[in-house]
Amino acid sequence: MFGATGLIGSHLVRGLLDSPDYAEVIAVARRPLPLSDPKLTVLIGDRDALPALAPQLVADEVFIALGTTRKHTPDEAAYYRIDHDYPVEAARIARRNGARAVLLVTAVGAKAASGQFYLRTKGETERDVIALGFDDTHIFRPSMLIGERAEHRPLERLFIALAHLVNPLLRGAADRYRGIDAADVAEAMLAAARTGAAGLGIYHWREMMALLPGRRA
Repeated sequence: MFGATGLIGSHLVRGLLDSPDYAEVIAVARRPLPLSDPKLTVLIGDRDALPALAPQLVADEVFIALGTTRKHTPDEAAYYRIDHDYPVEAARIARRNGARAVLLVTAVGAKAASGQFYLRTKGETERDVIALGFDDTHIFRPSMLIGERAEHRPLERLFIALAHLVNPLLRGAADRYRGIDAADVAEAMLAAARTGAAGLGIYHWREMMALLPGRRA
């Protein structure tokens, strides 16, 4: 998996380790993870390290929850390398090594033809991963992510508080814009992997919640 230190990825890696469905979990990260497990192999690297790591990236499924922010990466070219080039190359290597399924996190509104840089980047990432021809391709498009981050983001905390108030008002087709817990996105990804559904699946808030046991979409 890629993105294990992020908000969704941190929940996802723990879910993979706890699941009896996985005998081994390989995580590629820029730094050591704050956990250890007999099932876990951590490979230290980034986009530039992928060619050297390629022989070790052998798995049945590849989970990708990579991304940055404009605050951390204001340069558009650098941003694109992280949000597009890295996920696509990671998926390409995994596919070449025999992976049958890819589970990718993008964002609500992702569209390759969008005039907005962020949504266009996410859309182009989706397009290029789909083109790799995995047996199963699952794309998750969350809106505002809810959860505790390591860094302090006061403005984001305000938006999260507002999301709790606004969510019930977003109904019908608009419910895709509801805020969602990062842990729920991770759980939905694991549930989608268990279904073994072939082909392309696109998951917004409603579809993700429908994958969670005991929840109502």
